[in-house]
Amino acid sequence: MSVRSIPLRLAPLLALALHPALAEDESLAIPSLDQLPAEGVTPAEGEATESPVGNGEAPSDSVTINLIQRLVEKGILSKDEAQGMIRQAEADATRVRAHQRAEIQAAVQQEALAPVQEGEVGVTYIPETVKAQMREEIKHEILTAPRPQNWAAPAGTPEWVRRYKVFGDIRVRSENSLFPSGNDNTGAFPNFNAINTGSPFDTMGTQFSPQYNVDQDRQRFRLRARVGAEIDLDDGFTAGLRLATGENNSPTSPNQSLGAAGNGQGGNFSKYAIWIDRAFLSYHFGEDNCYDANLYAGRFDNPFFNTDIVWDDDLGFDGFAAKGKFRFNDDIKVFATAGAFPIFNTDFNFSSNRPDKFESTDKYIYGGQIGVEWKIAEKLTGKFGVAFYDFDGVKGKLSTPYVPLTSSDAGDTDGLRPSFAQKGNTYMALRNILPDPSNGNGTTNQWQYFGLASPFRELTATGRLDYDGYEPVRVSLVGEYVKNLGFDEASVAQFAVNNKGPGGVYEGGDTAWMVNLIVGDAALEKFGDWQTYLGYRYVESDSVVDGLTDSDFGGGGTNLKGFTLGANFALSKAVRLGARWMSADQIAGPTYRNDILQIDLNAKF
Repeated sequence: MSVRSIPLRLAPLLALALHPALAEDESLAIPSLDQLPAEGVTPAEGEATESPVGNGEAPSDSVTINLIQRLVEKGILSKDEAQGMIRQAEADATRVRAHQRAEIQAAVQQEALAPVQEGEVGVTYIPETVKAQMREEIKHEILTAPRPQNWAAPAGTPEWVRRYKVFGDIRVRSENSLFPSGNDNTGAFPNFNAINTGSPFDTMGTQFSPQYNVDQDRQRFRLRARVGAEIDLDDGFTAGLRLATGENNSPTSPNQSLGAAGNGQGGNFSKYAIWIDRAFLSYHFGEDNCYDANLYAGRFDNPFFNTDIVWDDDLGFDGFAAKGKFRFNDDIKVFATAGAFPIFNTDFNFSSNRPDKFESTDKYIYGGQIGVEWKIAEKLTGKFGVAFYDFDGVKGKLSTPYVPLTSSDAGDTDGLRPSFAQKGNTYMALRNILPDPSNGNGTTNQWQYFGLASPFRELTATGRLDYDGYEPVRVSLVGEYVKNLGFDEASVAQFAVNNKGPGGVYEGGDTAWMVNLIVGDAALEKFGDWQTYLGYRYVESDSVVDGLTDSDFGGGGTNLKGFTLGANFALSKAVRLGARWMSADQIAGPTYRNDILQIDLNAKF
């Protein structure tokens, strides 16, 4: 058999056969003959071709064309000049390709004319330089020209995989909680959360109620791990799910103390619990118009613009919310948010040891916020919002008078006690226990639960200013002011069991405010990016609900004032190192001071 000549249109197949690396590359699947371009079909020299420059089309896969497009957009080249450059470059490339093909044809024809002796097999010789040129030309054509047909990338990512966005973060923290001398450790700091989530406390008993630690320093190493996904469901719908660590079901902290004792998990390398932290459906619409809106249902991120005075940074919201933004012009956007959030639903069989059940004591938060994003000047932007939050059903009240024969005999207002609390709010006794011979006429068996002594209707003003006149350094000022419009000092003082000063005088309050100065890079995106901040806060006892506010400052809760100083440094795009010092003093009641040092290593993906 003698090979006399090779048609040029078969050269791509020959090149793949001659080059093992190309032949084994699955991304360069060999096309069928009818998929290859017809021989000689190229733009003629000088023939005008349509240029993508200036036509408003999507970016090309050619770096050169994209570069020229950018030059046109910046006004360095006119559209006519750019199109002329493209036409000339295409003509030059056409001449070079024609010359290369001519060399290949000449080499093949010359070899085909060589005499072949009887019994010999003639094999066409192609010079190495020609082979190399063929390989590069064929590889380029296979990777670029057939992309619309998708046969050059058969192993592309499946469409259903592209719908999933997976994300997460891991934080390892060293935390030192320090108590200066002078704190009142005589039993002045009852842990109402421990009482209300356990058995009722006998106020006439011989033991102290559960107490907060106020005098012994503690060091903890803490872990926070979260992983989640958002799934594009088409037509504006999205589903979201996130799992997180947490040594208990606290709504404000996903931290897990390493080797934790006393919480039923941790210690001796025991496994840690994982909780459902987010689970929601959302619907988004209006992005291409002058407005942008989202609807949420389930358990989702905080939809409001705020600091951590009202809502802790880790808090998830259960319920329903709607938020939207309307663009007036390039400088002003108005936003609004509204929602309804159940925070307690009465147990279906409450009270479990009575054949006749008690009325429901469900609790809800109804919230709304309006605000504006404003480009005040070239380097100065601001965001301001006003919100109102109505906490329906959270205030405690005395039960119908009765005589509990055991600690498990419930009162009809037991359901009004908070299902989670930190510290700082003013509390009142819930059970109206009648004196009776069975309880020593009120001297024994006074089993009590405690509820909030004040209603909460919070009016909140939040603002942020960002100044970029020192780029890449940004200077930001953040502030918030909160007033509990439901607070009535005389009414609260009548039932208060805590937050009292000398002589038993009630000292609680209804106002909170904070200010925070931030200096540094706007975002931590690469090694060397940094931020520092200094803040001060003043949060009176009943200005906000203590169970939902910041869980770090002063050990968490309200009735605290003091400074926060911190810094963050980026070790990479995904990893940063942070340090924070918080110094807190109690405002009302007995002496309490607390200093906390946190050092964090954060990674996100």
